[in-house]
Amino acid sequence: MKYSNLNYLKNLNENQRKSVINLDGPCLIVAGAGSGKTRVLTTRFAHIIKERKAWPNQILCVTFTNKAAREMQVRVSKLLYKQATAIPWLGTFHSISAKILRKHAAAVNLNSNFTIIDRDDQLRLIKNICKAENINTKKLSPQFIIVRIDKWKNKGLYPKNVITKKKDIWEREILNIYKIYQEKILAFNACDFGDLILHCVSIFENEQDILDIYSNNFKYILVDEYQDTNFIQSKWLNLLAKLHNNICCVGDDDQSIYSWRGAEIKNFLNFDQLYKNSKKIKLEQNYRSTQNILSAASELISKNQGRVGKNLWTKGEEGEFVKLNCYKNGKDEAINISDIIEKKLKKKFSYNNTAILVRAIFQTREFEERFLKIGIGYRIIGGTKFYERSEIKDSVAYLRIIFQKKDDLAFERIVNTPKRSVGDTTMKQISEYARKHGLCLEDASLKMIETNKIKPKAKIGLLRILALMTKWRKDLSTKKHVEVMQIILDESGYSEMLKNKKDIESEGRLENIKELLRGLREFENLESFLEHVALATSIDEDWKGEKINLMTMHAAKGLEFDVVFLPGWEEGLFPHQKSLEEKGDAALEEERRLAYVGITRAKKQAYISFSMNRFYQGEWIENLVSRFVEELPKENIEQNLATENLVDDFEFNQDISFEEEIRSPGWLRLQKKLNEKK
Repeated sequence: MKYSNLNYLKNLNENQRKSVINLDGPCLIVAGAGSGKTRVLTTRFAHIIKERKAWPNQILCVTFTNKAAREMQVRVSKLLYKQATAIPWLGTFHSISAKILRKHAAAVNLNSNFTIIDRDDQLRLIKNICKAENINTKKLSPQFIIVRIDKWKNKGLYPKNVITKKKDIWEREILNIYKIYQEKILAFNACDFGDLILHCVSIFENEQDILDIYSNNFKYILVDEYQDTNFIQSKWLNLLAKLHNNICCVGDDDQSIYSWRGAEIKNFLNFDQLYKNSKKIKLEQNYRSTQNILSAASELISKNQGRVGKNLWTKGEEGEFVKLNCYKNGKDEAINISDIIEKKLKKKFSYNNTAILVRAIFQTREFEERFLKIGIGYRIIGGTKFYERSEIKDSVAYLRIIFQKKDDLAFERIVNTPKRSVGDTTMKQISEYARKHGLCLEDASLKMIETNKIKPKAKIGLLRILALMTKWRKDLSTKKHVEVMQIILDESGYSEMLKNKKDIESEGRLENIKELLRGLREFENLESFLEHVALATSIDEDWKGEKINLMTMHAAKGLEFDVVFLPGWEEGLFPHQKSLEEKGDAALEEERRLAYVGITRAKKQAYISFSMNRFYQGEWIENLVSRFVEELPKENIEQNLATENLVDDFEFNQDISFEEEIRSPGWLRLQKKLNEKK
């Protein structure tokens, strides 16, 4: 086949074709959701080779995941037939950096056979450093320290370059750990994932001859998901592209939702400032969704100021309107969504092609409960089922041991959670004593304390928890099980442990525990709740048949489904209040991008919903509908508010009186809308 044969361009639309054939100079391809960006990137790669602009080993192609790299490898090989069986410089930022670093390790005082340590290795090393430095890991979590060190590395900062805030004691503490950590991994002839790119940039900046080797070799650079790059990745690309200046970045600024991972949208927005005389091509034709879905998403995202701007369209059908539903509370929302799935959608769409996308992971509980009750299979993507989350299992274990003192598995789980100096050695002794004398672990502990068979430190911890368990059982005879659960969480120190931990996951765990308290209210007594949990967790993980997909909107990026449900569009939940408090307008725009991502996952039908009340963080919240609902275009939305039925239902709400409901701001807002509609 001659290189001038351009048959592979025939299936591209006009802007896709422009993106492929304009090879020279910097180019930013603004690829809207479902616009075929991977096809463009792989075809551009093949076109460079077929036009004899470069050999495969002279093209650097960077992706974010190994899966994406493998997919591109396959697609390029198919386009080139047998011309490129292997593409040496196609991979992730980290894999390509590791390859470069192996050849030039001496420049950063490493040997070429250096070890790349994983997160578990990092955690173990940080724990050892904390122990040696007498740092309380209950207050300053090793996981949090790793995240902070990663952030510094993403900013291109070695320990000597970090400037801490004078008033931030924790940051100064972590910087000291960072210094020791870097010294140790260097002594081990090792580096972590952050070092791979950081060391490469250091080499490129300080060793011009090494930079020349790669910048000379890479005649063309292709970058996927450019909106997700952080500072150090952008700098890495910029250094390598300086000579030939043939860099093509593909991405969608409207899908930049990972700032919490270090992604900087300004890399995308300032592309033309970083690369002078650059071209910008927009891919706006969508091959995934109906026009009503695209129009709703486009109008919503147009409210953002920090964006390149584009308008998605399709040659396909207009499709059904985006459905907007209002429910009285979260439980009602889950029931009605499951009814829609069973009664309206089941015959038309596979469960496997149906997804429920939530803003916060705690929202999955009510859907899980509902699906378990009516026998619909479901899967949690990118997360763990509610009753299998560690903080929920811990909390339930406390309830189990209070309900039944012979539950040794529950005793083992909670006796040293939080830490009470009852270590593995002590537990082994108690277990052996219990087995020898035919006792449960709780009774064995008491007997061993009476006979002074427990070491003093462990004895204090055991006496404390045993006394509390006795008290909690008395509480259970006079108080409601929900109240007892709250008492247990407070008096055991479990809630305080999570609140005091400098840990990125602690806030989510606290939200899950508060959602557990909400769930407890739905059961008459502790026995019925524990039976429910046991049955829920015994469901076969590989439940045969089709399953509904449950996940966060963050986890859904890159996926697509025939039908998408987007529940919980309420102020405070979405957009998320904590994000707004921490980052203000920047957070609001990212939350709106998240809404855009959620809507554009839908191919055929999209359902958005909100509830008038939601039990959130331990109390009933009277909701205001999300500002994002207000921003949706009315001409693409079908509002199914069912007013008369809603009023009737409120009168029978056992959790909140009808009078309280109608005084809520959310209800007043709804009433105003309905009156206007009349």
